[in-house]
Amino acid sequence: MMRIWLDADSAPVLLRDFIVNFGTKNNAEVIFVANRQIAAKKTGFKMIVCQATKDSADNYIYENAVRGDLVITKDLSLAQKLLQKEILVINDRGTKFTASYINDHLKEREMNIQLADLGFGGSSSGYSETSFKKFRKTFQECIEILS
Repeated sequence: MMRIWLDADSAPVLLRDFIVNFGTKNNAEVIFVANRQIAAKKTGFKMIVCQATKDSADNYIYENAVRGDLVITKDLSLAQKLLQKEILVINDRGTKFTASYINDHLKEREMNIQLADLGFGGSSSGYSETSFKKFRKTFQECIEILS
């Protein structure tokens, strides 16, 4: 049985509902992992509530996900560790993580931190329909790889 892990602390409701619907229709195990209970409109997923300590949810996913699973997270360091275990990892915006993507974005994040320290900063946009469409496309590509 396919397992889909969601680093659920900051996952948009639209995305959570989509994954649960997919799991229900396709007999896939859907597991939400977070530091708190995550509300969902749907049933059909397993909720793992970890301690409210830094990286406890990430560590749980890392320790329990195996090759053949799909993990959805925004966390670059978790994605980097999962790639070393040969696990497919995507984010909620539809980016399929690779080692080179992660390295590039870690460098970019460091530069953005330095710019913010100097008083330059931008605002992040919310979760858009465009982001969700890209996520669905990448999600489906990953499902085909795992099937």
